[in-house]
Amino acid sequence: MSEHSMSRRALLAGAATIPMAAGLGFTKANAAGHAQGPQIPRVNRFGVGDFEVTTMLVGSRTVEEPQTIFGMNVGADEFAAVSAEARIPVDKAQFFFTPTLVNTGAELILFDTGLDGAATTQAVEMAGYSADAVTHVVLTHMHGDHIGGLMTNGAETFANAAYITGQAEFDHWSGTDNEGFANNVKPLAEKMSFLGDGDSVTSGISAKAAFGHTPGHMTYMLDSNDQQLLILADLANHYVWSLAHPDWEVRFDMDKAAAAASRRSVLGMLAADSVPFIGYHMPFPGVGYVETRGDGFHYVPHSYQLLL
Repeated sequence: MSEHSMSRRALLAGAATIPMAAGLGFTKANAAGHAQGPQIPRVNRFGVGDFEVTTMLVGSRTVEEPQTIFGMNVGADEFAAVSAEARIPVDKAQFFFTPTLVNTGAELILFDTGLDGAATTQAVEMAGYSADAVTHVVLTHMHGDHIGGLMTNGAETFANAAYITGQAEFDHWSGTDNEGFANNVKPLAEKMSFLGDGDSVTSGISAKAAFGHTPGHMTYMLDSNDQQLLILADLANHYVWSLAHPDWEVRFDMDKAAAAASRRSVLGMLAADSVPFIGYHMPFPGVGYVETRGDGFHYVPHSYQLLL
């Protein structure tokens, strides 16, 4: 790994600095001062059966030298060729951070909390809710960009919520001196309930083990009125350099072999069953499908399939 590669802490801290009020755009004023620059939508809503699902972009960041993060076990020529075929630059990547709200009609469930409580609260409000309306917070795993929004200025961001996470994930991090866990998760431990593979969050939402990215990383299947959608979390962190090539190593995967095996298993299921998914780091709005291609997979972005 290059000594100049960016640490996970620096990457995530940088993402948190993107101002939400600026609309997550990358403003570049021209000489006349009129250019607004590109702008990314921040809220996207659709239905899954009787559930209403909202993805929310709470941060975005451009990162240089992406092969210090993705495809660490392949040569530079192969990485460049794959990137060129996908028409994406080889020298930089765009990261997206996308918590999801699920309104079941009886509960308002937030999956992951972003990096910063204020930014996530603002996104929740843009989606038409308040932080106090969230009834459950589900943590897919405990990396900083998923737990950083649990607390705001030392207080609970989602004060009326119950907290749910995987037992294996909690047990792992509770045995470490991880600062993010100590500051954000541990203060809420007495309010948390824990689940394992196949357990239910509520009717129609079940946990699916997908270990490797972290020791207890979970995905969550929504199933309502004969429609399904999988909240993929960080199973695949890039639509080309991870999803399309599941055996490519990702720096943030704690057990790289297990993560690759989980990708092949889960993505194979999604492709075979034509089940859509939400990827936390996929290009916003983060919703798409998987199809098999060669020895790997191909990402098909959602267009209007879930709006009909």
